[in-house]
Amino acid sequence: MISVKHLSKVFKNGDKELTVLRDVNCEIGKGEVIGIIGPSGTGKSTFLRCLNRLEEPSGGRIEIDGIDILDRKADVNLLRRKMGMVFQNFNLFHHLTILDNITLCPRTLLGKSREEAEARAMELLQLVGLYDKAGSLPGELSGGQKQRAAIARCLAMDPEIILFDEPTSALDPTMVSEVLVVIRRLASQGMTMAIVSHEMQFVRSVSTRIFFMNEGVIYEEGTPEQIFEHPLRPATISFINRIRTLEFHLADKHFDLYGMFGEVGVFCNKYGLGNDMLTKVQHVMEEMLFEILPFGGPVTLTLDYSEKDFTLRLEFVQENCTQPVLEQLPDEFIPLRLVQGMCSSLRETEAGKILVEM
Repeated sequence: MISVKHLSKVFKNGDKELTVLRDVNCEIGKGEVIGIIGPSGTGKSTFLRCLNRLEEPSGGRIEIDGIDILDRKADVNLLRRKMGMVFQNFNLFHHLTILDNITLCPRTLLGKSREEAEARAMELLQLVGLYDKAGSLPGELSGGQKQRAAIARCLAMDPEIILFDEPTSALDPTMVSEVLVVIRRLASQGMTMAIVSHEMQFVRSVSTRIFFMNEGVIYEEGTPEQIFEHPLRPATISFINRIRTLEFHLADKHFDLYGMFGEVGVFCNKYGLGNDMLTKVQHVMEEMLFEILPFGGPVTLTLDYSEKDFTLRLEFVQENCTQPVLEQLPDEFIPLRLVQGMCSSLRETEAGKILVEM
């Protein structure tokens, strides 16, 4: 149904250029539900907007049912009837009732009679659970109700494809589920959809395929199980596990320990790790750097915290180390025993590379 080849988008502001999409390539089949995830600023929303030409691509090719929609002869209005879009901020007309919001485009663009458009609108309001809100104004609805009304308005145009641009990002957390239930119902009915969302569990449960976007490209794609359980590429792994990283490069033992402790304190406070964990991390760092590692060369210390499983790992890498460090220490060596008592796992993965899991 959709074929995208070498899609690019560059925003220009005077002499400055910002490349948002670099080289996007994908195929989306009829009935597929594509979940699009990735860090902020990686082109996810721009990609959707290019698909229905709300943004004009800078290069590449987009085909819908074999028709190049970037061709000058392409009927953009016909394209937009086939491809509906639901925005994060609803975009309802505030001076019109919900019923009028839904019937406006079918009447003016599709030529439906008022009776036909209203009958269909009431069916859709029933579908999204807003049958009794037909005469209400948007200002009288909650955020979740507004978004469900926006979905009904989109469906009133009988689209073949629906694009969802972060449909729950503007909602209070208590209202998110009511919108996701409607989208899940559409997915079960075989609607072709592309969904940009930060609701990871929802995206995983509803999608047939996942696009992970990073740095303006589809960095990795696969089934939900593959992307969420067995990602292959480093940036995907880091994003899925929501790994937060702090890194130090220490040339020798004459580094600012207390300045480093201050940065670690900010890191732990930012991610809610608590004072007890902070104290343990600082003690482990001090024992490892001053008592256990030989410091025969520069040391790289990396803290990785996973917000997915709430684990903290410290990796100490002693450069130019050719012999194992830990196995040369006696079991009764007090600094080693102290570190072992404060962590869940301590192991040397290779000579001079020690991993501490808290």
